[in-house]
Amino acid sequence: MKKIAENIWEIPKTGKMKVAGRIFASEALMENIKKDEKTFEQIKNVAELPGIVGESIAMPDAHQGYGFCIGGVAGFDLEKGIISPGGVGFDINCGVRLLATSLSQGEFLKKRKEVLEEIYKNIPSGIGKESEFTLEEKEINKVLNEGLNWAVDKGYATKEDMEKIEDNGCINGADASKVSQRAKARGRSQLGSLGSGNHFLEIQVVETIFNEKISARLGIKKEQIVIMIHSGSRGLGHQTASDYIMKMEKEYGFEHLPDRQLAYAPINSLLGKNYQSAMAAAANFAFVNRQLMTYQIRKSFSKFFPKSKIDIVYDIAHNIAKFEEHEINGKSCTICVHRKGATRSFGPGRKEIPKIYRQIGCPIFIPGSMGTFSYVLIGTKKAEEISLGSTAHGAGRVLSRSYAIKNISAEKVQKELASHDVLIKAGSRKGMVEEAPEAYKDINEVARVSHELGIGQLVARLKPLAVVKG
Repeated sequence: MKKIAENIWEIPKTGKMKVAGRIFASEALMENIKKDEKTFEQIKNVAELPGIVGESIAMPDAHQGYGFCIGGVAGFDLEKGIISPGGVGFDINCGVRLLATSLSQGEFLKKRKEVLEEIYKNIPSGIGKESEFTLEEKEINKVLNEGLNWAVDKGYATKEDMEKIEDNGCINGADASKVSQRAKARGRSQLGSLGSGNHFLEIQVVETIFNEKISARLGIKKEQIVIMIHSGSRGLGHQTASDYIMKMEKEYGFEHLPDRQLAYAPINSLLGKNYQSAMAAAANFAFVNRQLMTYQIRKSFSKFFPKSKIDIVYDIAHNIAKFEEHEINGKSCTICVHRKGATRSFGPGRKEIPKIYRQIGCPIFIPGSMGTFSYVLIGTKKAEEISLGSTAHGAGRVLSRSYAIKNISAEKVQKELASHDVLIKAGSRKGMVEEAPEAYKDINEVARVSHELGIGQLVARLKPLAVVKG
């Protein structure tokens, strides 16, 4: 591995690698990544996959994942390339939504504890927790096929909400029939729920504005209360990934792979196309999941602030594979881009960006971990040139969950959060410890590197005031 420019590192193409590896990280972040030996191995393994183009890329928050590293990005030729659940993730369309309220910090703090309790009551959090939106199979199929259109029809969303969501909250090609009955059964009672692990709901205040022009277009200003939701497709997405990994292993084997976790199907194969349809359906489920939480948040806030208004700023996916046009070796072509724990960063003008933001670029959110800042950025043309239009999706783990459980106490986490004036409601003490701020890389460094590289331009910094953890 060698440093080829400031914040850019390369793993030279060797052995069976078809392309080089590319890591975007500062010296400090690279030291964190080095502690996790599997990350570099996974970057190299992805570089061996059929039809890969450009480079096997890792974002500043990279760490070991399943198949691809978390923070891994790779594009594949449509004729020779593959699609791999390990390059998308088990939590399909795990993503982030940011809501902007009409409240100031001073107004909110008067009712902070009461609002947090109300949200915790209305939005289930934790493994297997059920919500009030339990659906029959017919309705589940509509959610999978129609995404946000279903929520609008049911009165849980507005047309204005749809305009501020990636793909308008409905990915084309979704087919509920390609999602197993077991996956549907796991998801039928989980819409409108947060889940476990690193999922969270955080009430924040806009602490710093870096770009007044862009922040105004996004509808956010200093000292404004905003709400960040980080969740995905719950058990339905996890089961869908598991189902297709097994199908791909059975159909194509895994002995030829550098890592069994990289099981794949050719993009144009029947199995590859079926996975694409199932993945899109699970992604639609995740968009609706975040929408139903938005519905409950609006209801919770209105109980204490009847005149308050809550609008979606944007909603963006982190775990997804998309067919996009990029320039590869000087030639424009459509490729299948896998983003595993990474987020789109498209500059102004891209047709994929909803019309309301098309002139300024794709909004990006890089969340922190409970006691740390989160960041709002905007996509750039530079990202389209050097990172397949991608940037980081969070701080990225530096301590394993098992290490955190053994070495960090819930009391310590609560004391640290209290010192930062952050209230917390957690589904479990274990979940709180696993997601302790010290278990993650420095979010400020991740955001700084994205900005300095030009793969995401800083817009605003958000400070947590109240957190619900899965």
